[in-house]
This record gives sequence, structure tokens and C-alpha cells, in this order.
Amino acid sequence: MLTVQIICVGKLKEAYWKAACAEYEKRLRAFCNFSITELSECRVPDNPSAAQIEAALKTEGTGILSAAGNSHLLALCIEGKTLSSKQLSEKVNTLAINGTSTISFLIGSSFGLSDDIKQRSDFRLSMSPMTFPHQLARVMLCEQIYRAFQIINHGKYHK
Repeated sequence: MLTVQIICVGKLKEAYWKAACAEYEKRLRAFCNFSITELSECRVPDNPSAAQIEAALKTEGTGILSAAGNSHLLALCIEGKTLSSKQLSEKVNTLAINGTSTISFLIGSSFGLSDDIKQRSDFRLSMSPMTFPHQLARVMLCEQIYRAFQIINHGKYHK
């Protein structure tokens, strides 16, 4: 069975975000081994310099790569490619058919992902040209992964 994980920097704070992710995690168990790994965000001072941000992103990136192992990496970043729900389902299905055992979706901190992570990723995905809070983006990603599996399995969820 395909393993799909979301590796994200930062924790969900509000109960309603946690409940939403938990609901999709429960639904996804029918289709894949699904998990969410939360990594600690590096602390930076108020009004950090570019060098301080870069150092934090590098440290966070090391943790992301460690958690991802040898999985297929899909980095969420604004400069990535936008996909429709159907296109995302096709990408997931193609990876599974071609023997990929683990897919990791990567969500960075409030400063994003390091350039190293973006370059090492197999695909850069943008949810939208708009900016979303990381907590909402995580819920939206969970929903889109669930929708992708519904499309793959001809479920009634996606219309």
C-alpha cells in the first residue's frame, strides 16, 4: 500500500484545524498509509535578517529531509506548478503505478522552504497564487489528497 505523508514545519494550534486533519487522516486510511509529521520551527528574532532566515530554513530543511527519507518529494511553494484536483490524482496514481512506495508533501515554516529543499524536490506544487495560513494550507492539502484518492477509485466525493 502506498504511503503518503505530509511533513510540515510547525504545529496546529487550534482544535478545529486538528479535528479537520484528523478526519481526513481517518478517511485516507482506506486508500493509503497516511501520516502527518510535525517538525519544530526554528526560532528567529523579531525582524530577522536574511542570513538568520536562511540559517533557520537550512536547519528546518535538514529535519525535513531526515523525516522524508527516500520518498518522492513534493514541495509546496508559491512558485510551484498549480494542478487541478484531477491532475493531482493523476500524479499520485502515476507515481504509485510506477513503483513509488512513499510520497512526501512538504510544507515549510512561515518563511517557506529552503532553496535546497526546493531543488531536491521531485516536484514543486503551488496550491494557489494566493497566500494561505500554514494551518489552513495543511487542511486544504489533506482534503486534496483525499479527493485525489476518491478520483483514482471512482468515488462519489469528487463531482
